[in-house]
Amino acid sequence: MRISIIGGVGSGKTTLAKQISQSLTIPHIELDYLYWESNWVRVPKEIFRERVADSLTEESWVVDGQYSKVRDIIWSRADTVVWLDYSLVTVMSRITKRSLNRIITKQEVCNGNYETWRKLFSNKSIILHSFKSYHKRRKKYPILFKKPENSHLNIVHLQSPKATQDWLLNLT
Repeated sequence: MRISIIGGVGSGKTTLAKQISQSLTIPHIELDYLYWESNWVRVPKEIFRERVADSLTEESWVVDGQYSKVRDIIWSRADTVVWLDYSLVTVMSRITKRSLNRIITKQEVCNGNYETWRKLFSNKSIILHSFKSYHKRRKKYPILFKKPENSHLNIVHLQSPKATQDWLLNLT
């Protein structure tokens, strides 16, 4: 299987990808690690695209993240897209808890990057980003799924954490 997991910021893409990776014993590719350098420096688009393409050479994989810069690469090679389409309340609750936990425990996000109180209360807040992008993404995905170049994809539309866990149990 070649699975792309998408969904709102804080919906649980990475957690689900890790579970699928362990369950199916396939590689897990986390796009944040390919995109962010230390000190929250973004890699140039072409380097990011090259890193993603290089990471998808295995027969099976699960990738989490939804960077539009590389969607064409991922979806052209994927056979399944899992869309975690949870309620705004669920997503906001999860991202808030996750961010607070990461700040308090000083848990690394990726490549030596950390969430901070300063960033949390700035215009670069991941919580603010999650809120602002929520409705836009929910409108965008059904349109993208209908495009001819994506007709080969099996779309798994999961609308609650329980539906996701039920789907995961049936995957193995």
